Amino acid sequence: MAALIEAFAAKAAPTTASAAKLGVEKNGGAMTTQQLVLSLVLALMVFSVALELKLADFKRVAQTPKAVICGLIPQFILLPVGTWLATLVLDLPPNVEAAMILVAACPGGSLSNVVTHFGRGNTALSVSISAVASIIALFATPFNFGWMIATNPATAGWLRELNLDVSGLWVSLLLLLAIPMSLGLFVAHRFPALTTKIQKPLANFSLFALLAFIVIGLIKERQLLTLGLLPMLAIVTLHNGFGLFTGWITSVIMGVSERDRRAVMIEGGMQNSGLALGIIALQFNSDLGMVIIASLWGIWHIVSGMSLALWWRRKDARSANVVMK
Repeated sequence: MAALIEAFAAKAAPTTASAAKLGVEKNGGAMTTQQLVLSLVLALMVFSVALELKLADFKRVAQTPKAVICGLIPQFILLPVGTWLATLVLDLPPNVEAAMILVAACPGGSLSNVVTHFGRGNTALSVSISAVASIIALFATPFNFGWMIATNPATAGWLRELNLDVSGLWVSLLLLLAIPMSLGLFVAHRFPALTTKIQKPLANFSLFALLAFIVIGLIKERQLLTLGLLPMLAIVTLHNGFGLFTGWITSVIMGVSERDRRAVMIEGGMQNSGLALGIIALQFNSDLGMVIIASLWGIWHIVSGMSLALWWRRKDARSANVVMK
């Protein structure tokens, strides 16, 4: 599989230092229209999510600290460390390994709350975990990405060839996460009536725009949508499955309730691949190999999350039928 991915990555994206530098010189160090649009879409999505957050979401952390901590451990410890170990063992192209590490270093995605609700998990807990994770991510994402990239010989050498500074992630997170989240919290607090009117339309628009961006990007690179893509999809599927597993095993060990366990599993398996795409656009000149991994994550974690939620709903229905009998 590693050989197939190596061949596909070589065909799909320039991974040598000279090719990467050529792309930077071509753009003159400035953002392309595509990168700017993606950044604005992601910032709008974070802004719309922040409009939904309430003070009670943060207060709930003090009321149920065990369940919230249970949801944070998979996101910021188990999935990143497991991913780092996997990249050391697997012989994958550096940009593919870098993309896996970046996705693992990102917090849970905003869709996790919707999927948790559909799967009849603890939605309030999911929202609280997402709120805390977004704040922790401002520090944990660049920290985790930095040490994992630096201690992997393949990715460390690749970054040196590209002459990239990992500390640039702080700037990306400031633009894509901190500023839009702060603005969203401010607007929600000062203008509650306006927030009620615009929150849902903005959330729907930003989600549609992000999915459209991914689909259009895949269509644009449709020559790559061959059987050669299957190994990349397999990597993403296994990676996502590991994230769900870390959520499950953590919740079992910590002994949280069934509804809480569902929320923790979804939070562990639904990473913010949109944020990863934004960072790739801003910091890695939209490296195609990295974009493919993050885009596949963005599609697959919806499939896996909704499939799991549907299975839980059917399980609840069967249990209800047994009780009625």
